[in-house]
Amino acid sequence: MLKKTLFQLHWFCGITAGLILSIIGITGAIYSYDQQILTWLNQKSYVVQVENSPKLTPDQLYQHLKQQDPKLQINSITIMQEADASSIVNIKKDGERKGLDLMVNPYTAEILPAIKGKDFFQFILNLHRTLTLERPFGSQITGACALMLIYFVLSGIYLRWPKKHSLKQWLFVKPKLKGRNFLWDLHAVVGTWVIVFYLMLAMTGLYWSYDWWRDGMFKVMGVNRPQPMQMANDKKTKEDVKPSNLQISHALQEAWIGFNKDYKDGFSSLTLTVPKKENGQVELSFFDATPQHERARNSAVYNYESQTLESVKKYEDKPLNEKIMSSMLPVHRGSFFGPVWHFLAMLSSLAMPLFFITGILLYLKRRKQKKLTEQARQITTPEEVKPDSSTWLIVHASQTGTAEQLAWGTSSSLQEQKESVVVKSIHKISQQDLMQYKRILFIVSTYGTGEAPDLATSFVKKIMPTSFDLSNTQYAVLALGSKEYADTYCQFGREVDAWLSYKKANPLFPTIEVDDANTLDIASWYQALAKVTELNLQTVKMLDAFDECTLVSRKHINVGSLGAPIYLLEIDTPKTIDWQAGDIAEIQPMNAKARIQNFMTKHHIALNNMDAYKVLKHKSLEHSTILQDTQIDTLEKQLPTLPHREYSIASIPKQNKLELVVRLKISEEGEVGLGSGWLCKHTNIGDVINLRIRRNESFHLANNSNPIILIGNGTGVAGLMSLLQERKSYGYQNNWLIFGERQREKDFIYEAELESLLEHNFFLTHLDLAFSRDSEDSCYVQHKLQQNSQRLIEWVANNASIYICGSINTMAHDVEQTLINILGAAKLDELRETDRYRRDVY
Repeated sequence: MLKKTLFQLHWFCGITAGLILSIIGITGAIYSYDQQILTWLNQKSYVVQVENSPKLTPDQLYQHLKQQDPKLQINSITIMQEADASSIVNIKKDGERKGLDLMVNPYTAEILPAIKGKDFFQFILNLHRTLTLERPFGSQITGACALMLIYFVLSGIYLRWPKKHSLKQWLFVKPKLKGRNFLWDLHAVVGTWVIVFYLMLAMTGLYWSYDWWRDGMFKVMGVNRPQPMQMANDKKTKEDVKPSNLQISHALQEAWIGFNKDYKDGFSSLTLTVPKKENGQVELSFFDATPQHERARNSAVYNYESQTLESVKKYEDKPLNEKIMSSMLPVHRGSFFGPVWHFLAMLSSLAMPLFFITGILLYLKRRKQKKLTEQARQITTPEEVKPDSSTWLIVHASQTGTAEQLAWGTSSSLQEQKESVVVKSIHKISQQDLMQYKRILFIVSTYGTGEAPDLATSFVKKIMPTSFDLSNTQYAVLALGSKEYADTYCQFGREVDAWLSYKKANPLFPTIEVDDANTLDIASWYQALAKVTELNLQTVKMLDAFDECTLVSRKHINVGSLGAPIYLLEIDTPKTIDWQAGDIAEIQPMNAKARIQNFMTKHHIALNNMDAYKVLKHKSLEHSTILQDTQIDTLEKQLPTLPHREYSIASIPKQNKLELVVRLKISEEGEVGLGSGWLCKHTNIGDVINLRIRRNESFHLANNSNPIILIGNGTGVAGLMSLLQERKSYGYQNNWLIFGERQREKDFIYEAELESLLEHNFFLTHLDLAFSRDSEDSCYVQHKLQQNSQRLIEWVANNASIYICGSINTMAHDVEQTLINILGAAKLDELRETDRYRRDVY
């Protein structure tokens, strides 16, 4: 919940404050080199021809300018040490709070061209600090955005915190990623690069936005905040008398000579403030020969009556805290830490729009997907439909969610063509529905060894045997199955097609069969539907692309067992991946390097075989099915993509990990299984795992605190553990787990976790275990269920739901027969129809 809340705030603040932060970032990057840019643009003003004579002294410049314009009010004169650098004379001018700088030839006192571009940089500064709005309103907006930037940095670190740390994961963009994954990776990795810079920019930028922040900074740094200058006493004294031009010239001359004589450390520039009263002093401001930054200013006072240099305050002698607080602009722009940091801070500031753009694109992709899903789920007629168009009824029968996804996708495609569509699960279909709708699409899966999905049981028992006529109905069937079960491939879909034909319904086109969610088979469905309807139907992508995840750990957890090895895998996922208890992880296996090398060796494929090499570049052998009789001349056509494999997820996102429990399949010939071999043997810790989440709504927890009964065996405990963890996070009590395996000593998966949960008996109320090889009578989970039949009846009467996860051929079948024996077939059908009997079996 914390992560979800932080994430929601992160993107919401990002799309609201992101544009302003982008403006602040770009203007800040431009203004960070304002003086360098102005110098480059105004070479004729800043650089002069070096002459053989020495530069004019401050008093000489003062006299020259006063002779040219007696009314000129000079505030200060700056002399540069570099021979070709102009001198700067600051004069009083109405509307200029800090006066106007005149660039003066230090050899001739000629006034050089005015600096071009200052107005532009003043606009950039106003845009940066206040968005050119009136104070304090503008500075309050930029200040609020700076606070949000601090939140973005801190929440961003938390949200992307990996379970396994590596420089590659933290700091390197992965250019091979595509689409949403690439945008997220770019957003996160570049965000990591600029963390320190953005914290520095935000925390110092607030100095100019909020008085309370500025006061806090002085307090934290242990520095007394400078007080505003007190107003001068209205009563005039002798010191208040304004000196004459001759006295000013004399004072400047004495100060210039005296400073050069008494100060031996050298300087790069020296500014003499024209005295405003006869007090015998000239205020000096100067920079070291190699100043730390543009605000590392020293100060002194020259008493020309006593001819002494007084009150010398050098910047380098200040303690660090005072340096920082007196140089907030250099700290903010990075020049305080040197030219390299200054440049990197500028680049970081310039990169600010990247996060706004990638954030917006990620938000739009999420919003688009959510919108399409919500639109597709609408079971009411769209606002605009074709006139005289009869409504389509789409019926889905899904065990693991695939058929349902295709149903909503088909609905979305039809609705885009202004067709009226209603989508219903098969267990909610009545005889009246079938009689009412004249165009019906059945999208049904075959489960296990030719069985109908659990939710279709009542349809098979109650609707299909009923006598009624569908001669006025047109239909089409999309049958889902797997050719791995050749004898029962798409059997339920074929049964539905035969039943509809028996009811005299009219097929729109022959049943289309889909092998393991094959994309070409699915595309054929849309093509056939488009042909008979004459509509421009778009194929709706059923599943997202695979995400690149990382294998963090792998542990063989049943060493020495009589059964096949079982491994516990922990996988680090991108933060964009989300799932809930009961969902499925789809893994895209890859061929082992040894298998690829054997294939390459067999066909003598090398760089000199250009035809074959081009094919292999086009379609990687890593992801392709390599057949024993593959022919090199028809190589491309014989390399279909490897099928994906599905595994129940054993964890929930709140645990900050995606956990799988995988049994290594080993054939009689000694070859490991495609998916299990890839996960358990061929990958190394730190390798990329291509993974995506498939929603498995038929195995999600009911949205209530009613009791649940969990039954499973072997690696099926994975799906049950996720349900238990989610129930625990909700604080729901009354959970009963029945688990079976071979040997307690070797195969008690999650023993420590379950025993810990059992200690809190208000949470895991009962834990019944059946280890078949530990007893002569081979006790299985159905036997434990039978032994506790009275408890089962009581829990079901108390609105308990039953969840089953594990092998379908033995455990699931035997458990169902036991449930029928105890509860009765009618009660079990009732549990199915009310979504209180849910299975994830394989």
